[in-house]
Amino acid sequence: MSEESDSLRTSPSVASLSENELPPPPEPPGYVCSLTEDLVTKAREELQEKPEWRLRDVQALRDMVRKEYPNLSTSLDDAFLLRFLRARKFDYDRALQLLVNYHSCRRSWPEVFNNLKPSALKDVLASGFLTVLPHTDPRGCHVVCIRPDRWIPSNYPITENIRAIYLTLEKLIQSEETQVNGIVILADYKGVSLSKASHFGPFIAKKVIGILQFFLHGSDLNSLHTNLPRSILPKEYGGTAGELDTATWNAVLLASEDDFVKEFCQPVPACDSILGQTLLPEGLTSDAQCDDSLRAVKSQLYSCY
Repeated sequence: MSEESDSLRTSPSVASLSENELPPPPEPPGYVCSLTEDLVTKAREELQEKPEWRLRDVQALRDMVRKEYPNLSTSLDDAFLLRFLRARKFDYDRALQLLVNYHSCRRSWPEVFNNLKPSALKDVLASGFLTVLPHTDPRGCHVVCIRPDRWIPSNYPITENIRAIYLTLEKLIQSEETQVNGIVILADYKGVSLSKASHFGPFIAKKVIGILQFFLHGSDLNSLHTNLPRSILPKEYGGTAGELDTATWNAVLLASEDDFVKEFCQPVPACDSILGQTLLPEGLTSDAQCDDSLRAVKSQLYSCY
C-alpha cells in the first residue's frame, strides 16, 4: 500500500470525527498595539502606560472583574479593558469603578442605550445635528461638532440627540489613538433660542475631566480660533477646510451597524440587572432615572467615557 493511501487509512478526516472529537475553535487574535511610537511615548508620559506591563495590567483588571463582579455581563477583551485603564491612568481600582459605572449608566438609562444603533437614528443624522470634522486638532483630538439649532423638537424627542452623541463617542473611542489623544466637543449655540438652549444646559462646561473637552462659541469666533485652528474648521466657523460635511461621518456610523447591534441590541442577563439597582455613576442619584432625560448628562458622559 502506498504511503498516501496508508495516511488516508490511519488519519480520520474531520468529517468522520464525532462532535466531541472536533478540534476547538481557534483562539481570537491577541491584542496588537496600533499606536505610533510617538503615541506610545505620549501614553507613557501622560497616562502612565508602560508597554512592557500593558498586558499584565489588563490581566489584573480582568481578574478584579471576575472576582468582584462575576455576574457582570461585559467584554473582557484586552482592547476593551485598555479603554478603562487608559482613562484612569492605569489605576486598577479607578479603572474597575469606571467599567462598572459604564455598565450602570447603560442599565439605568434604557431610553438612551436600548437599541442603540445607527439605523435607529437616521432622523438625527439627516438633520445635521452632529458630525465629526475630517481633520483632528494639533494634539490629535477628533472634533465632534454639535449644532443644537438643527434640532426641531416636533420631529423627534431630545433623547434621540443624546443617543446620537453616545453613538458617536462609542465609535470614536474604539480607536486607540482617540483613547490617548482624547475628543473635543464643539457646541455651536449660535442662533439657538433660549428655550431650546435650556434643553442643552447640562452640556455647558469648559472642560470635563477625562477624554472629553467642550468648547462653546457664539457669533464671535475669535475665542474658538485660539483653541481650534482655522485649517481644520469649515467655512461656517471661519475656517479654511471647505463646507461642513455631515454625510461622510453618517456613512461611517451606518457602516458600523453590525457592531452596534452586537453591543447594544442584545438582552441583558437577569443576573446583571443588579447593577441598575445598586450602583450609579459618579455624581448621580436615583433622580437621574426620572423623565428629565438630560439631568446630569455631564456626569453621565464623564462616567461612561
